[in-house]
Amino acid sequence: MPSRRQSIADDLRRQIAAGHFKAGERLPSEAQLAAHYTVSTPTLRNALALLQGEGLVEKIHGSGNFVRHPRRRTTYTGGLPSAWTTPSAPLRSTVNARHLRAHDPLTTLLNVARGTSLTEVLCVTHEDRSPHSLSRIYIPRDLVPDGMSTPAEVAAHLTVLRPPLAEVRETACSRLPTPEEATTLRIGPSLAVLSITRVAIDTTGRVVEAALLVYPGDRADALFITTHPTEERTPRP
Repeated sequence: MPSRRQSIADDLRRQIAAGHFKAGERLPSEAQLAAHYTVSTPTLRNALALLQGEGLVEKIHGSGNFVRHPRRRTTYTGGLPSAWTTPSAPLRSTVNARHLRAHDPLTTLLNVARGTSLTEVLCVTHEDRSPHSLSRIYIPRDLVPDGMSTPAEVAAHLTVLRPPLAEVRETACSRLPTPEEATTLRIGPSLAVLSITRVAIDTTGRVVEAALLVYPGDRADALFITTHPTEERTPRP
């Protein structure tokens, strides 16, 4: 027999599917819903948490719970030379940069000594009002120009400044979000995220960029293509 929170979540899910609550519409307040279903507020919140974890409902603090629009899915393509990308419409990005000293695990990722000067760039893409993905990019401070502007301009500058890339290493996994990631992306703690760690190495063997990319699992796919050389085969006599 389903629990009370599961029954409430099922009922709300049916109403959303039937169009009773439309995309972008605010649900009744938690107090109203708790009274309607004759349950306590914690039980009602647990039911809403199930829908939030599925990406069906979004809770905006101070405003309420909203039915989410179908999320635009992003295809992450492996093997790209840089984590700097410009999102296509209707996505937009906000970029903030700061300087810091390398600490674990950044010392391992970038293969630098503790205390090395780095630049951290936090990039959050948005679809309308809703966060879509999160990236933290780390670059040795001596490679970053002063007066950073757009990610595309910085990427072009780095391409000219540094030796060509020799290797890009990527590690992808599915995991639950950290509390900070869940807050930034406004997702439930039970919605899995696609987490990608990407390290770019130039022809001198120096790590010139490390990126930690996080995509909520309800809006991201990963595509990795391996090309194998073909050899001309001579027919056997």
